[in-house]
Amino acid sequence: QVQLVESGGGLVQAGGSLRLSCAASGRTFSSYVMGWFRQAPGKEREGLAAINRSGGRTYYADSVKGRFTISRDNAKNTVYLQMDSLKPEDTADYYCAVRGGSWYPTLGVRDYDYWGQGTQVTVSS
Repeated sequence: QVQLVESGGGLVQAGGSLRLSCAASGRTFSSYVMGWFRQAPGKEREGLAAINRSGGRTYYADSVKGRFTISRDNAKNTVYLQMDSLKPEDTADYYCAVRGGSWYPTLGVRDYDYWGQGTQVTVSS
């Protein structure tokens, strides 16, 4: 199993930026595809971004393309989500997740195997 711990959430004004981090346990971090998701109150969990094992390939939801950037540091067992130009509608709990297997561009919740506990992001207008 993999344990994931997100950090970096908080309160930010519209137009601002935040960088989320997700630290993973275990020695096999580099073998996993990583993803970021969010869930706003009363809404379904939404996939935002995914990154392959080496970090050379990424995939984004249209809702965040051009504003959010996913990256990873395999030496630190950490995946990041840089969020710029934040909007009030970005307010949600943000989660990282992992999936094994080969890379293909998916942000389906059911395609991911292990999840962190989430970090809250609030964007004020």
